[in-house]
Amino acid sequence: MNINPYIGHSSQLCGVEEVRLIGGKGDGMRLLQVRNAAGLEMTICADRCGDIYRLTFKGDNMGYFSANGYVAPSYYEGTGAGFLKSFTAGFLTTCGLTAVGSPCTDEGEDLPLHGTIGNTPCERIWWDEDEESIYIHAHINDSSIFSHKLYLKRTITCGKHTNNIKITDTIENRGDTKTPLMLLYHMNMGYPLLSENAILDIASATVKPRNAHAAKDLDTWAKLLPPTPGFEEQCYFHSFTGEGKASIYNPDINKGLTIHFDTDTLDYFTQWKMMGYRDYVLGLEPGNCHPDGRDVMRKEGKLKFLQPGESVTYEVAVNFYEK
Repeated sequence: MNINPYIGHSSQLCGVEEVRLIGGKGDGMRLLQVRNAAGLEMTICADRCGDIYRLTFKGDNMGYFSANGYVAPSYYEGTGAGFLKSFTAGFLTTCGLTAVGSPCTDEGEDLPLHGTIGNTPCERIWWDEDEESIYIHAHINDSSIFSHKLYLKRTITCGKHTNNIKITDTIENRGDTKTPLMLLYHMNMGYPLLSENAILDIASATVKPRNAHAAKDLDTWAKLLPPTPGFEEQCYFHSFTGEGKASIYNPDINKGLTIHFDTDTLDYFTQWKMMGYRDYVLGLEPGNCHPDGRDVMRKEGKLKFLQPGESVTYEVAVNFYEK
């Protein structure tokens, strides 16, 4: 790399710093704090799948951080809806890899809410860089004796001089049996990006409500509300005919973001509208499945699988902008 004679250390402009948390339920968790030279900062959690927790753009917060705060994987309850007790949310929580969505029993296997990958520490995590980008590499082992053996290789690319990130995931079946594969990028928008003045634009061809409660407000699925005590979550399923794209922009801060994804591989998109008091979050969630549970996906004939030795790659890109 070229040497800049104006600086003593490259971290004056951008880079990665590795830290550990002290105290509370997050005690001991390993974090990578990434900062580019154009106003983008994010925290990647090495002990939770290499997911993106904090994310700010030119001083403004973009993601939602739940009341749980940081929670180490040792506190995770892998039954039923125990996931919610350690759901930090952050800008990205990965859900999967063999189950996404509602807890269920599928072919005799009890599956928890949103699977276990988001509470699995990285086997390895490291970073490197070139003139244009910073790269975070993480390997996560999602395997069990007498069960599935999946391996996730993740790379998060952050532009140094452009405010964009890209998440590239390759999932391998290292076992000897065909294994269900479910993946959801649970991307969570939060205040001040998210408010009743924010403008939501999802370039979908069709929009379907998840249930009767969501159907009541189908005509206003894109309308965002102020924090509302007692709000009951609403989910909408979007389908696309071309490029997958979803944007949110808030004129109050003159900032926004656009999520891009390939609808050939990530052929589902869930909008999670949760306008509650302190539970104030908008999920914009590409995936290869919907969140009604693996048993429902199987009954619908839409459940995906990885054969022994097979691998598949998914990619999601996010561009941050100001007007």
